[in-house]
Amino acid sequence: MKLFSTKKASPLVTFEEAIFQGLPPDNGLYMPESIPVLSSEFWDKVEGMSIQKIAFEITKAFFKDDLSDDVIQQIIDEAITFDAPLAKLNESLFCLELFHGSSMAFKDFGARFMASIMSYFLRKSDQKLNILVATSGDTGGAVAQGFYNKANISVTILYPKGKVSEIQEKQLTTLGGNISALEVDGTFDDCQALVKQAFLDLDLKSKFGLASANSINIARLIPQSFYYVYAYSRLKGLGKDIVFSVPSGNFGNLTAGLIAQKMRMPVKTFIAATNVNKVVPSFIESGEYLPISPSISTISNAMDVGNPSNFPRMESIFNNDINQFRSSIKGCYFTDGETKDGIKELKEKFDYLACPHTAIAYLGLKKYSTENSGSIGVFLSTAHFAKFLPDMEKVLGYTPQIPKRLSDLIGLEKSSSEIKASYDEFKEYLLQNLI
Repeated sequence: MKLFSTKKASPLVTFEEAIFQGLPPDNGLYMPESIPVLSSEFWDKVEGMSIQKIAFEITKAFFKDDLSDDVIQQIIDEAITFDAPLAKLNESLFCLELFHGSSMAFKDFGARFMASIMSYFLRKSDQKLNILVATSGDTGGAVAQGFYNKANISVTILYPKGKVSEIQEKQLTTLGGNISALEVDGTFDDCQALVKQAFLDLDLKSKFGLASANSINIARLIPQSFYYVYAYSRLKGLGKDIVFSVPSGNFGNLTAGLIAQKMRMPVKTFIAATNVNKVVPSFIESGEYLPISPSISTISNAMDVGNPSNFPRMESIFNNDINQFRSSIKGCYFTDGETKDGIKELKEKFDYLACPHTAIAYLGLKKYSTENSGSIGVFLSTAHFAKFLPDMEKVLGYTPQIPKRLSDLIGLEKSSSEIKASYDEFKEYLLQNLI
């Protein structure tokens, strides 16, 4: 499979080249030349498939020219070792729980898949690689867990100082080994800009092997389509239209859903549910894309993104046609106050505990359902509520029980380096610390 840049000013590349380059030279994003369509036989039999079987078939559809069946199976066996269950709240409302992986966030799917496939290619070449990644919350923990102790790989994680939860911070600053954390005095968008600039720095690229583990890397994005198809497989037998409500920040998660739709997964619509960083909902309403700088801090911090990095991929999927956007995506946004009310309502009405991001997805589905009936609604739970414990305590009025593997993190001492949102300072750090 060949991949192109969304800016269309760089040459086509192979999948292996795309995942190790991260960004094309023209600063676009890599996309497959075509998104494969899964066969009618696959969709006929999907109800009985495990998530691992679905993952295998999707991966094969994309990479059958790049990887053998045995290698694909090895990658799936290493990466997809956990489930994505549907929690049934009532006959037409389900929560897709994506927090059962090692870091208890949905990004475990992409991070572990990417770590396995990169490790496979590195074993073949015996080269060294430096992963640079910006995080607004959960990406850092997932990447740290996914790449921890992987041979010939060093990981540098940038996160905005004071803008991630304590548990999120501990997940990415306490592993040590090949994982390093940089605490940036700025916003997530500052962190992301630093990483993007590093990938375009010819001096750095001439000295070191660099790659990204953000959703700007195509290897992070494609495995996120697995759980959409898996959810569909479990609901297909109900015989109703399905609506997915996706809590959205960088829009990699929603883009993965669109990829699943392009592979012929039946879906009525997607809901792009955001906090007050409402760039995409506003775009869908007005047709004008207006990034927010700086992004606005909220209790749903992983979605505090003022210029979503995956938006160019969405434009590519929809051929830059606002009407195509509107036919597949409904946009909505919610304030912190509304988010807190959503957390309370889920607990009081369904006895279900959900993090702020999950609550926003629920609210998006609730808003849609007031005007549209007859569908099955699925809202995505992107992280375990315990990763946002202080806010959960304030909203609920008590301390909910949290998993031991998260509570054990609180007592660990973080290890990070502080830098300003300065590329010169960031580059100097990289020159001294990359492998």
